[in-house]
Order: sequence, then structure tokens, then C-alpha cells
Amino acid sequence: MSQDISRTFEAVLVRQCAPTLAGMKPGSIFCFKNPSLEASRQKVCQWNQQLAPFGLTVQILLERPGSSSAIVFVYRRDRLEQLLSDDAYQNFLAEAGYSETNLDGLLAQLACRLRTQAEFPHEIGVFLGYPLRDVIGFIENRGRNFTCCGFWKSYGDPAEMQVCFDCYRRCIQTYVAMFEQGIPIERMAVPA
Repeated sequence: MSQDISRTFEAVLVRQCAPTLAGMKPGSIFCFKNPSLEASRQKVCQWNQQLAPFGLTVQILLERPGSSSAIVFVYRRDRLEQLLSDDAYQNFLAEAGYSETNLDGLLAQLACRLRTQAEFPHEIGVFLGYPLRDVIGFIENRGRNFTCCGFWKSYGDPAEMQVCFDCYRRCIQTYVAMFEQGIPIERMAVPA
């Protein structure tokens, strides 16, 4: 019996990562469940190779053997390195307990936190390109008192964030429609 097409790795990749594929966001994350973690690893390796020419990296941040699921991170290395090298982001991550400053070290620490901490590491928002004020606002307010909610909880100007969220929604709708029409993901990936 074949897997439901809407839950294939490729379908989830397009739906969850369209703004990153389109170059609008530095990173996206999704959870993928597969009867075999080895099959998920092979898919990640395959898509990492296929999307590398577009400046995209695909990697597993966390494997959950008990549920046969993996948290997959898709990101644009250059954009994420630039973002996280900013002093404000470096200071925030240092205050959050990150000792590394280079991207690979930061991602290794994030992966370790995903594996070992009982609570989800909310600083992950900076790796996904959320505005720093929103990540800090979420942590300080424990997810309450936000000014608007879309792809994340925002603590800034709600009108400005709704424009951003609307752009992401349109991008996802467009990319999903393209995928359903059989357009290859590589043709949807905007070069770096």
C-alpha cells in the first residue's frame, strides 16, 4: 500500500518550507513520521544533495525512535549565518546559554537541547528567522500577551506582521499548487 501523497516527505517539505524554498525565510522546520527512520535519513540526504545547488541545507535536528519521527531543518546557510552573526542575536543566544558562535556549533547545541531538555527550546525561533523581539517576547511572556498570531506569536506591530504572514500564506498556497501540478521542487527553489 502506498503512502498518502499528502504525507510524503516531498509534500511535507513543500508545505512546511515553501517560504524558505522561495528565499523569503532563512529557515523552516517540520516533523516527519516514517515507519523507518533510516528511510527518513535517506530522504534528508537525497534532498540535501538536490537542494544544495540552490544554497539550501536539509538536516535532521532530532530523531525520535519511539515514534519513528524526525525533526527536519531546512535552511539557507548564508542567510542564517548572516542573521545569527548580528550582535543582538549573538548576545541573545549567549544569554540563553549557547557557547558557540558559528552556525554549525549553534546548530549542534540546538540539536542537543532538543534531545535533552524537557521543554521545547523556544530560542529556536531565531533559527527560523522570527524577529528577535518576537522570540524574546514569547519567552518573557510565556506565550501570552502577543499582539498578533500567525506563523508565530508576534509582539510587534500587528499590521506589519499580518502583511508578512499573508505573504507566507500565499507562498505556501502557490508552492503546494505547483507541487500538486507535478512541478519539481528543484524548480521551486530560488537560488541563493
